[in-house]
Amino acid sequence: MDAPSTNARVKKIVAYIDVDDTLIRSVGKKRIPIPSVIGYVRRLHGEGAELYCWSTGGAEYAREVAGEIRLDDCFVAFLPKPNLIVDDQTVAEWRSCSHVLPANC
Repeated sequence: MDAPSTNARVKKIVAYIDVDDTLIRSVGKKRIPIPSVIGYVRRLHGEGAELYCWSTGGAEYAREVAGEIRLDDCFVAFLPKPNLIVDDQTVAEWRSCSHVLPANC
C-alpha cells in the first residue's frame, strides 16, 4: 500500500513505526533489518512525514534499534507502545488512519 500523500492540500502524515517484525527480525540475538520497511520509512521522512518509533520493548529499545539500522535521524521521538488508549473513538473509527503491514512496504 502506498503512503498517503503529503502534498500541501493534505494534512501532514504522522506515522508510528513498530520495531520488532516491522523494522527488524530477530534470530536468536541477531537483529536482521527489513530493507523494504527501512526504505519506506526513509521515503516517508523524505516527504516530510512526522515519524515516531515505538515498541512494546520500550522507548530506549526503539531508539537503540533505530540507531543500529541508521534510521534514528528519521524519527521525532521514541516511545513505548501503549497498552491503553483513552479516546472517544476506537482506533478502527479513526477516519484518517491507515494500517500498513510490513510486507506491503
